[in-house]
Amino acid sequence: MLSKSLKIAFKALNAHKVRTALALLGITIGIATVIIVFSAGEGIKSLVLGQIESYGADSIQTEIKVPSSKKGQASERQSATSIMMGVQVTTMTLEDMEDISKLENIKTGYGAIMMQEPVKSEDDMRRTLVFGVSSSFIDIDKSEVEYGRFFTDAEDRGLAQVAVLGLKMKEKLFGESDVLGRSIKIRNARFKVIGVMKEAGAVMGLDFDDFIYIPVRSMQKRVAGINYIHYMLHQTHDVTQADKTAEQIRVLLRENHEIAPPQEAREGWADTGKDDFRVVTMEEMMDTLGTVTDALTYLLLAIVAISLIVGGVGVINVMYVIVNERTSEIGLRKAVGATYKNIMLQFLMESVLITLLGGVIGIVIGIAMSYLIFFGAAHAGFEWNFVLPIRGFVVALLFSLISGVLFGVFPARKAARMDPIDALRHE
Repeated sequence: MLSKSLKIAFKALNAHKVRTALALLGITIGIATVIIVFSAGEGIKSLVLGQIESYGADSIQTEIKVPSSKKGQASERQSATSIMMGVQVTTMTLEDMEDISKLENIKTGYGAIMMQEPVKSEDDMRRTLVFGVSSSFIDIDKSEVEYGRFFTDAEDRGLAQVAVLGLKMKEKLFGESDVLGRSIKIRNARFKVIGVMKEAGAVMGLDFDDFIYIPVRSMQKRVAGINYIHYMLHQTHDVTQADKTAEQIRVLLRENHEIAPPQEAREGWADTGKDDFRVVTMEEMMDTLGTVTDALTYLLLAIVAISLIVGGVGVINVMYVIVNERTSEIGLRKAVGATYKNIMLQFLMESVLITLLGGVIGIVIGIAMSYLIFFGAAHAGFEWNFVLPIRGFVVALLFSLISGVLFGVFPARKAARMDPIDALRHE
């Protein structure tokens, strides 16, 4: 009975190709979008996590945070909002960085300040990000110097006015000419150019080729007139002890900043609510961003579901038209012994065939579009992985099957309930 129903369904759909194609269209677009969303979601996830991993899985980042009376994730959101509104946190210093560097599992570390400043050369003036960092930045960040050199710890401690330019910034300020030994002016301080960085590209939306690097202490005293830093990054000897080391950093900074310890032990992003810092391991950061990208993927899928429902409504309409056109056929089949179950199965089979066929075509189109997105991203220089998650195919095929049943059941019931005599009289 199943094979006969399939044959009848194929013949019926093949007899009305244009109508069948219109019914397929909505489902095809929806399923293609499902595949694209899953693939693009994985691509974005790999891109973001890959950029974070470029800092090294053995790194621990400590950054400023606005204290709050509340604890946990709510205070994290409040902190971000406060910093965006211009609230300054001035309690994190280079002394904190050096104290952390003395911990047993810490290999090395650097402190950093990032500010947007006007920069002048002999021929041009630009407003760009000036990155004040410790000399160990060049080793931890795995950055490389194209020519010249990076500044030393002695130059940092001696407040030397030396600078290293990002590749794009060198071209903007000096063009193709040699820059070593030439000078730039940052605010009212003049800095001697001693090196140019290799092309690094953008990481987390920041184009490091547009940066200017100067010693962090020179940034504090010669440019900004401050004695604090914005964040610090430390490398560990044993990455398996990263969580334990992060907790040691929290304890040390609470002592340095005279903050009472928490009343009970917590893990990860935990703080007292009054902490003016946040300590994050790379593993925690990757887990958090992985959760965010997954949530965005499912949010987009919820939006895509609307187009799938619209496509399903199109299937219902087409199936009702099919039932009306074949009323006489239904009456004849019932007259020669076809049961309610036979008629239901036949029309459900046609509905499922439409949605499954639309699903298969949608998967093929989705794969092709996903590859085009990957090709475009790779051509633009992004480290984008071409991924086709199995769950994407499972969701696409399951929806095609389920929607075929759900959107076909009402027209099929209408056909199965017809009175054979009335149906035979239909013209």
